Amino acid sequence: MPSKYPDTGSELLAVGAAAGLVGVSVDTLRRWERNGRIIALRTPTGHRRFRRADIEALLAEEVSVS
Repeated sequence: MPSKYPDTGSELLAVGAAAGLVGVSVDTLRRWERNGRIIALRTPTGHRRFRRADIEALLAEEVSVS
């Protein structure tokens, strides 16, 4: 479920939701994050959250490359 963190002002998505929007596996999205292709924020418990705007930018990049 999307959530907002007060310090970002941006809608944040869990890794599964973000991966689903991009059409890749969660492992691929995690790898992209490790390689610096996309930035993930971390919850206090260590879970990744991706800004919706970053996911949409990634989608636009994928479409322009195709």
